Amino acid sequence: MYKLKLIALIVAVITSSGWSAATETKAFVLTTAKLKAYVERFNADDEEMFSNIKNKDAYAFLENNIPLFDCPDEDFRRTYYFRWWTFRKHVKKTDDGYVVTEFLPNVSWAGKHNTISCPAAHHFYEGRWLHDTQVMDDYATFWLRKGGSLRSYSFWIADAYYNRNLITPNDAFLIDLLPDLIDNYEAWQKGWVWPPWNKNHQVDIGQRANGLFYTIDDRDGGEASIGKHGFRPTLNSFMYGDAKAIAQIARMAGKDDIAAEYEKKASTLKKLIQEKLWDPEAKFFKILSAPHRKDLPSKNEALKDVRELYGYTPWYFNLPDPGYEAGWKELMDPEGFYAKFGPTFAEQRHPHFKLSYEGHECQWNGPSWPLATCSTLTALANLLNNYQQDVIGKDAYFETLKCYTRSHQLKRKDGKVVPWIDENIHPYTGDWIARTRLHEWARTDPDLAKRKGGPHRGKDYNHSTYNDLIITGLVGLRPRADNIIEVNPLIPENTWDYFCLDNVLYHGRVLTIIWDKTGEKYKKGRGLSVFADGEKIVNTEMLTRITVTLQ
Repeated sequence: MYKLKLIALIVAVITSSGWSAATETKAFVLTTAKLKAYVERFNADDEEMFSNIKNKDAYAFLENNIPLFDCPDEDFRRTYYFRWWTFRKHVKKTDDGYVVTEFLPNVSWAGKHNTISCPAAHHFYEGRWLHDTQVMDDYATFWLRKGGSLRSYSFWIADAYYNRNLITPNDAFLIDLLPDLIDNYEAWQKGWVWPPWNKNHQVDIGQRANGLFYTIDDRDGGEASIGKHGFRPTLNSFMYGDAKAIAQIARMAGKDDIAAEYEKKASTLKKLIQEKLWDPEAKFFKILSAPHRKDLPSKNEALKDVRELYGYTPWYFNLPDPGYEAGWKELMDPEGFYAKFGPTFAEQRHPHFKLSYEGHECQWNGPSWPLATCSTLTALANLLNNYQQDVIGKDAYFETLKCYTRSHQLKRKDGKVVPWIDENIHPYTGDWIARTRLHEWARTDPDLAKRKGGPHRGKDYNHSTYNDLIITGLVGLRPRADNIIEVNPLIPENTWDYFCLDNVLYHGRVLTIIWDKTGEKYKKGRGLSVFADGEKIVNTEMLTRITVTLQ
């Protein structure tokens, strides 16, 4: 009977008018009652200007597709469902199959179907938990074979595809894309001139003679930054991550020669990043300056004098050797990155740290950016799971995620506070800066506001992960290629007495992860338990790392 219920729960039915109608259903422990109530509340509070999957179909899509989550903190629970509710707005059916958008209204700098590669890897990390695999399958094929503007921004595509495959494995599909992923990597190595239309201000993007990859901040998801252009920790870590992923996929394909080639590329990049981008005095990964053109004489290479949140990116890919962890002290330092509504992008002690309502609306010289925050939290989860260190602990993960959660709100003109996600946020007040600027321009310079995408450009913005951080970080389901289930919750001791993540489609099984300190909340036993298709497969009374092999 339980398996029949699971089949009914996980199969998404698509009809000519959209996603099928759905009623409240039950997983192993949780029902969709809270999901349904949240969706009704979000719909009622929403001015539905743009949606691909409409609000009226939101519950049906989510009921058929997402893991369910419960915890004692209303802010976390509401934000979890809110972020799924906004994510489905960006799932867009096109003649090229499903794609996922960053902005809901069309913007002039987007590519085909209004897609943008800058946040696309985050779309895969988040969307990999959907039960209907066609959405991400189509989106994967789109970028490589159906006209996506693949290299308009930095995009750790191979890593994203490989990590997506860890959840709902389809090795044949991934291996089929291997030649395209290699072509993309080689294109980055060869490089190109940007922008092609302005010969007076062109930059050579790509790999340089020193082996590192050069780009400008705008193409790396960080315009108007203090660190500016150069050999950036972000792009170089992305290329490391892609090289490692290509090597893994090549091994899956039985192409050991390609695997060895890309392992060597990754090893070389790792060495260069640690040697050239690490500032031993500041104890931080930084941007290394370089001429904007390859043919210009190279001055003495120098690291920029600013710590920026992107300096944590190497840990997103488990790149650094042990011994580089000291920089993580900055995350919780109020003179470093810590702030009430999310970590600032630049360290606050820097003389050029700025929270401006003048000039460009998207500045990376001070505000908190969900794009950078979610990357930092993924990196921190890796550090806490995969390294032995005493610099930073679970409490920092929980507090940073709590600040990020707190930022998901907007106070409307009528005084009501509603769930919200937008572009850049004032780290001290919680104001969505770009939104405020765009609304001001809509009043004073409507043509400018229109060119910029309109005053509601950032509404339901899809530039970051959140739910993946709950699943793989807070609850601690660590995706793996083997059949070992690993769970390591990053919740400080004595913080929550219970939580439950239910209806998680993983390696062809439906998992339920429960923490119930007393056993009274969910009536499934005390402690931390993992169930597969309703059968308990491991339990411990402590909130700690557990592993078990799926049979």
